[in-house]
Amino acid sequence: MKKSGASQGRSASELISKRIAELGDWRGETLSRMRKLIKQADPGVVEEWKWMGTPIWSHDGIICTGESYKNVVKLTFAKGASLKDPGGLFNSSLDGNVRRAIDIHEGEEIHEAAFKVLVRQAVALNSSGKSKPSKKAKS
Repeated sequence: MKKSGASQGRSASELISKRIAELGDWRGETLSRMRKLIKQADPGVVEEWKWMGTPIWSHDGIICTGESYKNVVKLTFAKGASLKDPGGLFNSSLDGNVRRAIDIHEGEEIHEAAFKVLVRQAVALNSSGKSKPSKKAKS
């Protein structure tokens, strides 16, 4: 797997692993599980570390970010408004014209197959060079 966004001599993947370990609770477990699903959905994913410590997963552009807060792990899809979400995973940032997010609270489970579909759609969209929402995605 490619690595980019190194900081202080460490690869982005190492920094993401360190963040997961530092969390040391359900948030670290959740971020680790979602990271694994992203890698399964796109073996060519590039891990990056940007914006003062935000894990980023990219493939021909940003797929999503992975942020941890006190009560939520937030996965923000950079072009989420352009993706179909038949699994209804997007539950945050729904009013924006570009991004969509999935907020995961302690004890919540994400439908893994539906999540992988979102990741693959994001990769396909990035690779296509398109960024406008489809008519179906708007509805």
